[in-house]
Amino acid sequence: MTVTTDAELYRRGAVTLLDSWEEYCRGSDGALLERSPGVGSAVFPDEPERGVYNNALLERDRGPAERDDALNLMEAAYAAAGVRHFAAWVHESDVAMRVDLERRGYKFDTSTRAMGMVLDDIRLPRPEMELAELSWSDYLRTFELPAGLLSRCDHPSLRVLVAQLDGEPVATAMAFDSRGDCGIYNVATLAHARRRGLGTALIALQMHDAIMRGCRTASVQSTEMAERVYTAVGFRDLGRFLEYVPG
Repeated sequence: MTVTTDAELYRRGAVTLLDSWEEYCRGSDGALLERSPGVGSAVFPDEPERGVYNNALLERDRGPAERDDALNLMEAAYAAAGVRHFAAWVHESDVAMRVDLERRGYKFDTSTRAMGMVLDDIRLPRPEMELAELSWSDYLRTFELPAGLLSRCDHPSLRVLVAQLDGEPVATAMAFDSRGDCGIYNVATLAHARRRGLGTALIALQMHDAIMRGCRTASVQSTEMAERVYTAVGFRDLGRFLEYVPG
């Protein structure tokens, strides 16, 4: 039996994250994912995506010259598009890159927890749920996302599930498959429907669906509040992503 290490889960999740940003770029005028040595920079020059998705993922465990080159390429990509506010994502274990960012005047802004799982390790049975069918515009409005966000994306590839409560859409989770890994994004529950297990059930349902599609692993970037939910489904802690922004 092949054991999937935490390092491999992290690598697969990082690939899926960049691929998901590339898919978002296809749904936004003028956007592109700049894949450079040591860094992937998602550049969104126009609203509404400009205020949401300008993020760059820095590869860890690079030498001094490679780190410097990656940061220069990242900054050049955003400067060329006239984007001044973006977030540079670095794994918490990459102390050298964090020091380099701080020397350039970047400030820590927020963090999420990188988590991953082998789908064979799922801990919850497939849930029975009442799901809603929403148009993309209704989905954005219901979950208070910017109007027109990713309006030109290939929405079927994003695999959005919406749970209903008493006939009202109240919770959502989105999946994006990449190279056998299922990334989970945009998990949200409306305030009045929280603490009913809907988010956990949606994530579990997405995992079971991913197994049926042939995925082998899954990945997510979790807020602190949601970490226990993902752990209950079977996700492992892979360390934090620290997000730095220009000072």
